[in-house]
Amino acid sequence: MPKIRAATVAEHHAQQRLALVRAARALLEDGDAEAVTFTAVARSTGLARNSVYKYFPGRPELLAAVVEDAMPRWTDAIRAGMSAAGTAEAKIAAYVSSQLDLVRSGEHRIAQALAGVRDAAVVKESAAHAHRELLTPLIGALTELGDDDPRRTALLLQGIVNAATTAIESGDDDRAVTERAVRMAVAAAAGATRRP
Repeated sequence: MPKIRAATVAEHHAQQRLALVRAARALLEDGDAEAVTFTAVARSTGLARNSVYKYFPGRPELLAAVVEDAMPRWTDAIRAGMSAAGTAEAKIAAYVSSQLDLVRSGEHRIAQALAGVRDAAVVKESAAHAHRELLTPLIGALTELGDDDPRRTALLLQGIVNAATTAIESGDDDRAVTERAVRMAVAAAAGATRRP
C-alpha cells in the first residue's frame, strides 16, 4: 500500500493527480505530445504505470488535464495585462502583447504539441474551452469600444495573434512582430467599430 503524504486520502489523490499532470506538461515542453505516455509520466512521478489509471482513464484525459492546468496561467497573464490598461484600445493592445509574451516564454510549445494530438475529442474540447476563456476579456474590451459583434471581431483579432505567434516561432524578430501585431489589432478593432 502506497504511503499517503497528505492530511486526507482526497488531498493525497489530488496531489498525485497534479504530479502526473505536471510530469505530462514537462514532457510536452519539448513539443512532442507522443512523448506523453503513462509509462513516462509514471516513471517521472515514481508511480507504477498501472497506478496512473487510478487518476486518468486514458492518455486523452491526461492531456486534457494539462490544458486545464495551463489555462489559468494564460488567462491570468492576459487579464493582468488588460486590467492595467486604461482604455479599450490599450486593453486590446495588452491582450495581444500579453499572449505574445507567453509565446516568447515558451508556454505556447505546450499548446502547439497538444494541437498535434489526433482523434482525441476530450483534448479538443478542453482546447476549445481554453480558447473561449482567452477571448472573454477581449470581447469585453471590444464591447466597451462599441463593437456591434464583439465575438466575431475577437475571433478575427485572435487570427492576428496566431499569425504573429507563427512568425515568432519561425524566428522573426519578436519585438518587431509584437509591435506590428499590436498596431494592426488596435487599428482593426477601431475600424470594426466605425459606422458607415
